[in-house]
Amino acid sequence: MARKDYLFTLLHHMAYKEKEIEKLYYSIGEVAEIFNVAPSLIRFWESEFDLIKPKKNRKGNRQFTKEDIDNVRTIYHLVKEKGFTLQGAKEMLRNDSNSVKDKIELIDSLKNVRRFLVELRERIQ
Repeated sequence: MARKDYLFTLLHHMAYKEKEIEKLYYSIGEVAEIFNVAPSLIRFWESEFDLIKPKKNRKGNRQFTKEDIDNVRTIYHLVKEKGFTLQGAKEMLRNDSNSVKDKIELIDSLKNVRRFLVELRERIQ
């Protein structure tokens, strides 16, 4: 019975875990770190894809929003994970960007579920 109580407490805690406070703007270095790529690649993709349009502050530093990061994630998925050429990624985004974004959201959700289940398995063993 104690094991069931423990599992219930664990699931409850994980389900209602406080969300981390998200920043409004991220620097290009922070965005590059998220994807484990060089900032120069982010700048290059910005020049190649109309989808990435970060604001710039008075100093000219790029300020990426959550939406900008999601757009970078889409391009990263197509180019780095799926192996599309830049031209192929552009065509895919031009023809069906909503479908691509939906698939990426689904993949991210499944990764989160997997991470949760692995953590749960480790805690109950």
